[in-house]
Amino acid sequence: MAQIVWHEKAQELLRLHLGIARLEFGSSTMNRWVSQIHSIEKRLRSFPESYSPEPLLSHKKQMYRGAHFMKRFELVYTYDRFKDIVYVVSIWDNRMNPEILKNAID
Repeated sequence: MAQIVWHEKAQELLRLHLGIARLEFGSSTMNRWVSQIHSIEKRLRSFPESYSPEPLLSHKKQMYRGAHFMKRFELVYTYDRFKDIVYVVSIWDNRMNPEILKNAID
């Protein structure tokens, strides 16, 4: 079973989006965020390569994958098979300029 490790930047984005969801749409929307993130993490623990590769990051050395949630967001991650660790690197709002995602991921 894979371990999930959130990079600090991804944690900050999650906190930011949760705060915005709560302020703009209420606690029930924020709770839906949390629930959907937990569902993604559960699936990643058992099937870390089950989400599709992220085409915007196909030029990178590592393969990045994206798990869509809340209709317009994507949890971006990479998987280290040898260590059996999923690294969550970003939360991406699909409405943003794709160049921002390309430049944000090292």
